[in-house]
Amino acid sequence: MNKRIVVTGIGIISSIGIGRDEFWNNLIQGKSGISEISSFDTSAYPTHRAGEAKNFKEEIKGLGRASCLAVNATKLAIKDSGINLDNFDKEKIGVALGTTMGESQVLEIINDAWVRKGEEYIDSSLIPMYPANVLSLNVAKEFQLKGPTYVIPTACAAGNYAIGYASDLIRKGTIDLAFAGGVDAFSRLAFTGFNRLLAIAPEICQPFDKNRKGMMVGEGAGVILLESLGSALKRKATIYSEILGYGLSCDANHMTAPDHRGISKAIEKAMKESNLSENDINYISAHGTGTPANDREECMAIKKVFPGRYKNIPVSSIKSMLGHTMGAASAIEAITCCLSVQNDIVPPTINYETPDPECDIDCVPNKARKVKVNIALNSASAFGGNNACLALKKFTP
Repeated sequence: MNKRIVVTGIGIISSIGIGRDEFWNNLIQGKSGISEISSFDTSAYPTHRAGEAKNFKEEIKGLGRASCLAVNATKLAIKDSGINLDNFDKEKIGVALGTTMGESQVLEIINDAWVRKGEEYIDSSLIPMYPANVLSLNVAKEFQLKGPTYVIPTACAAGNYAIGYASDLIRKGTIDLAFAGGVDAFSRLAFTGFNRLLAIAPEICQPFDKNRKGMMVGEGAGVILLESLGSALKRKATIYSEILGYGLSCDANHMTAPDHRGISKAIEKAMKESNLSENDINYISAHGTGTPANDREECMAIKKVFPGRYKNIPVSSIKSMLGHTMGAASAIEAITCCLSVQNDIVPPTINYETPDPECDIDCVPNKARKVKVNIALNSASAFGGNNACLALKKFTP
């Protein structure tokens, strides 16, 4: 269990860019991916904007949109890593993906046919496309990966869960390589649910702002290639960052309301596993949904863990730009941490206008910042009280 685990490939699809460079450049420029929804009619809804990945059109026959996102993000990670998978034992390459909604668009098509015409009009070929486990299976099938595959459905914290679990499998020697991350496609189901919860902002997402009005639903996929340091050095791979450890917790409290005690517990566990102290942390990628309750509770958690430094640690929410990509969120935010430690730049929290005394952290308002980032924490929370925090470090031999 003493193997050092590193990130050597990045694949990302989002509303602000496809691929590492486009995503990162738009991220540090503070570009918003929020726009009017085009995938379905929203005239019956109170809100009409979201973070759709409108430039992603890579359909694969027999796969739902979420699987297409996952497969193509993995393809980007493979290309970015420069790895030749044929040089590895395919039975020792695993896939671990997190999700919230699974193949929800497939379910919507099935439901529409059933309601409008009747059960006999459901296309039977859609049925095997729906179960959530197909996300990792379709990635494995596409690249002939015969190691263990997992889908972790811990909602909006699931990407961190998947990356942490995949790291453990490599440390244990169960597998040599892992493609890990998260994925969710934009769906009418999620959009309807969050509208019914009155959680969606009408125009923009404003994390940590006093006048924040809610989140924005988004979509995307983030997949990273994980391997042992020895493997990466042997093939002279580019190393983005080292995965030090992670922490998990469950509030066991409320289905939708966050609790700062659970959030802080996950951060503390990640730091303990990674042998980090309060003074070691240079950047925190926040869950930062832009809802009044989430941002307040998350700030309370940060203050609890970092009582002497919370005003001096840069803490930003990229959901202000991407929207909330559900199961992909913490995976994309883990990628953000990798690029922050590599480039010593932290992305901004855009749309910030009015300070909130309850959120008096340094939220990197509106403009990216050049700062030395040796250690980054990636904090994520989810419905049901699932919390996960990942600790990443700048690589040093």
